Amino acid sequence: MTNEWSIQQLARLAGTTSRTLRHYDQIGLLPASRAGASGYRFYDAAGLRRLQRILLLRELGLGLPRIAEVLAEDVPEEAALTAHLGWLEAEQERIRRQIAAVASTLDARRQGEEPMAEKMFDGFDHTVHREEVTSRWGADAYARSDAWWRGLPSAQKKRWQDETAELAQEWADAAERGIRPDSAEAQELAARHVAWLRGIPGTPAADGGDIRGYVLGLADMYVTDDRFGANYGGTAGASFVREALRHHVGG
Repeated sequence: MTNEWSIQQLARLAGTTSRTLRHYDQIGLLPASRAGASGYRFYDAAGLRRLQRILLLRELGLGLPRIAEVLAEDVPEEAALTAHLGWLEAEQERIRRQIAAVASTLDARRQGEEPMAEKMFDGFDHTVHREEVTSRWGADAYARSDAWWRGLPSAQKKRWQDETAELAQEWADAAERGIRPDSAEAQELAARHVAWLRGIPGTPAADGGDIRGYVLGLADMYVTDDRFGANYGGTAGASFVREALRHHVGG
């Protein structure tokens, strides 16, 4: 047949593995267009386009169950791809601005000058959740946590960001594997999560306040706000995190 690709060819094209593609087939996320006499899977052009959408959604932080829900929605493929393109172009512009900001700082340093403050942080929006923090826990909480963040050396900021990303990925992986929120593994993650929250000045977790209420409030926010939920693989992953945290603090 023409215009089809074997599972090995598709894995190489997409930078993934045959094992991953077989898993996607088994759960109904990416069915093969046909199976050969030897049992090898083959994919047509529609399968390639579907895999592209799957990979794009994974880049957005969605877990496999949520991706399946998105793909099942009655949205024309062209419209979905147009939306993806818009997001990618916006991300491209944000990264372009970051590159220009860092290049400007480096150029100023090489010339023995101080970089222009208004250019240094173009593309870096660390205050994106200011409104939520202020409305829930007060302006003082935001001011203290913001001052703490601004005062961290670059190396510590990078380490904190890496640890945060690692914890979020472990949550998403655990949710995708379908473990129970009250399992030992999930509760270990919950304990690490609370410890992570305690390390952020200005929050009730750090100041000996209502840690239980604070954690439960955040847990609900992870589910109701897609920006937070994306960190844990989408709504399903965020719901798993919420249930694990509720169990941990006795929600």
